[in-house]
Amino acid sequence: MSKKVVIIDGVRTPFLKSGGAYMDLMSYQLGQFAIKGLLDKTGLDPAEVDYVVYGNVISNIKTENVGREAAIMAGVPNTTPVHTVKQACISANQAIASGVEKIMAGQAEVVIAGGVDNTSDTPIGFRKEMRKKLFNAQKLKGAVDTAKFVASLEIKDLMPERPAVAEFITGRTMGKDCEILTQTYKVTREEQDDFAARSHQLAAKAYEDGHLQDEIVPVMLKPDFVPIEKDNGVRGDTTAEKISHLKPAFDKNVGTITAANASFLTDGASAILIMTEDKAKELGLKPKATIVDWTFTGSDLYDELLLGPTYAISKVLKKNNLSLDDMDVIEFHEAFAGQILANVKCLASDEFAKKNLGRDKAVGKINFDKLNTWGGSLSIGQSFGATGARIVTTAANRLREEKGKYALIAACAAGAHGHAMIIERYN
Repeated sequence: MSKKVVIIDGVRTPFLKSGGAYMDLMSYQLGQFAIKGLLDKTGLDPAEVDYVVYGNVISNIKTENVGREAAIMAGVPNTTPVHTVKQACISANQAIASGVEKIMAGQAEVVIAGGVDNTSDTPIGFRKEMRKKLFNAQKLKGAVDTAKFVASLEIKDLMPERPAVAEFITGRTMGKDCEILTQTYKVTREEQDDFAARSHQLAAKAYEDGHLQDEIVPVMLKPDFVPIEKDNGVRGDTTAEKISHLKPAFDKNVGTITAANASFLTDGASAILIMTEDKAKELGLKPKATIVDWTFTGSDLYDELLLGPTYAISKVLKKNNLSLDDMDVIEFHEAFAGQILANVKCLASDEFAKKNLGRDKAVGKINFDKLNTWGGSLSIGQSFGATGARIVTTAANRLREEKGKYALIAACAAGAHGHAMIIERYN
């Protein structure tokens, strides 16, 4: 990199299960809380922000560039340009990477990046045939034409098109793809339940130890303005035995994925402040970490939809002449327990490395003592557009708390994408 880009700090709103307290909000309003919280926490003058890049997956037609509305309502001047990026579950990761690229290219010195999704406000539309009828209805003239149009409508025309988290090309839901992955790489139900319970227990302990509170900005909503200060999906009393009785959610016959070992739909927003090292010194801000490098990968949509982390980790480590053993902190997006464990097996496989990664031997073994020790998406929740920045913030905070040197961030995403990033604790 031609410029050293540093992470000053990151924040997020509490992540809440969809259909909860954020139900009446639009996405930009959640984003506003995160960006305003970041400005307040860092004490940064909003006029210093050169650019904002925000990730989002579920778009509201009224706020397609949702980062723009969120930033302005948070107090960022309207002279600061903003754009919104979309890359499924790694949208915020892409926002951060795009922000770094802006800085490296000399187009900005100070960037806010992050993301938001409010699945509770998912736009639900009509089916294609009804949309065609409504489009043609724009040409109607007078009451007679309108009456004829209304009379032509059938009950099926009025049925909404239900949203689904499914791949357009394959037609499969991500849960079905994960079932294929767990069967291919022989990840058992017991292993998945153990990992899911671990996520909840570690997140609960992180709250007890005061770690997660540092990254959360409270949200206060009308009419009572009682602060929402904590994620509501974390269940510290979860055990593998308790969740072992749940029925499979995607494959009723031989499936191993349940509501407990898969991440749940979540509403939330996040924001991270990045800038050049020189600008940080000028503003008197102390960075938490330096962004070393990152990569995005694509793989086969039919057989490797959720193996993106393996490909991305292999690529970014090799490029920087580093190994898994060099990483002191590892933060994986937990889309499914089975997805994490399948990637762990692939990273440790000599056969997979030779066949798929162009390596002579395995990437290496994941040390679970370094992995997601403050919980993950299985317990905290998965807010599509915001999760990436949540993970980077946690990684930076863990590096500082644990006095490590390098942190590895990795995530899978729809479209068979993968992402990995390396950050270094700032000294």
